[in-house]
Amino acid sequence: MVQLRDHLGPASGVKQINRKRVLLAVMIKADTQAGLSRRTSLSGGTVSTIVREMAAEGTILIEKHDSKGRSALVRLCRTSSVAVGVHIGFNHTRVVARRLDQGVADRHPGEYSDIGANSGLDRLLPEIRQKVAAAVRQAGGGQEPDIISLGVAVPRMIDPRTGRFTSPVLPPWNPKDDLAKQLRQTLGLTTVVLDNDANLGALAEQTFATDESLETVVYVKVSTGVGAGLIIGNSMVRGHRGMAGEIGHSVMEPRGSFCRCGGRGCLETVIGADSLVRQVREALTGSSLDVPDSLRSVIDRAHANDAVCVRVLEDAGRRLGQALAVVCNMLNPNLIVLGGRLEAASDLVLGPCKESLVRYSLRGTADAVLRKSSLGQLTEAHGALVLGLRSYDRDGEAQAVAV
Repeated sequence: MVQLRDHLGPASGVKQINRKRVLLAVMIKADTQAGLSRRTSLSGGTVSTIVREMAAEGTILIEKHDSKGRSALVRLCRTSSVAVGVHIGFNHTRVVARRLDQGVADRHPGEYSDIGANSGLDRLLPEIRQKVAAAVRQAGGGQEPDIISLGVAVPRMIDPRTGRFTSPVLPPWNPKDDLAKQLRQTLGLTTVVLDNDANLGALAEQTFATDESLETVVYVKVSTGVGAGLIIGNSMVRGHRGMAGEIGHSVMEPRGSFCRCGGRGCLETVIGADSLVRQVREALTGSSLDVPDSLRSVIDRAHANDAVCVRVLEDAGRRLGQALAVVCNMLNPNLIVLGGRLEAASDLVLGPCKESLVRYSLRGTADAVLRKSSLGQLTEAHGALVLGLRSYDRDGEAQAVAV
């Protein structure tokens, strides 16, 4: 059985750094040698040599070509090592764990809690500890698991230089919170890293949802908050202070509702979950019908052909498309993915969104594929899992590439 910790210490010299980079890529996702070459930016010959050496050592397996002529996959040999991803929302927490010889993001529902950031750290931290323990037990498959890493997705900006919340720190977080440190202490782990949830949604889509070499991927998360994650040239774009992709705070209505960021009429106040619920409730004021109290109930009623809910969601798609048109003019992306809680209404949202994209952008810049997230409500948690593993790739940071 492979003890992965023995392979994850500091590496020195080009050969050791490259070996570690290939191993991390296989830990993140079983792949062909061509795929590993693309994801590590190493030559095919270098990857082939490293794979042969690690296979001879019993670290990885090379699966045989199948009857349909598809290329062999490279995957880890049996291990007890587990990676964990946690997504903290405003009103929920989701946890996924994967034993690393499994090779891909699976469809296990993960662990869910309705306690999120709005509940405060005193309630949140013990809840995360419980859910992580449950997810890891299931992933371990009867073995005593070894938690290699834990990544965390949060609905706030993270400074890539410090790994802490970027100022201004918006509610419900406190500027003094050092979430990574607090989780390390709560869980007894040494490797805990965090990033913005939209960034990690984009990372998950780029890693698990496509085998193509897409230059630019945009992941749009619409839940209580609204944000976008950007992957360009196989690298996550965070910006100087971790504030790239904050389209939720683009002003759509200059005299609109006030936003928690201090702005007014931000996209988040127009299509965020709380806003959509409020719009429906206002339209149904005085009605004998029960009024929805969550975005989930708005979506369910829209799927039951409630005229108000359908219109509110379609209009949300149009306003989202208007905001994304600016992104298309700047980046001309290959792929735009809708995630977050609004993903459940993709059948009602994506059509109007595409119409606005075409209407408000320069012709030709909005020809991106527009689709919903392939990993559903666990997208950000799977991206967090990848982030935790990538945190070991520190040895060659001057030449660092994404895996």
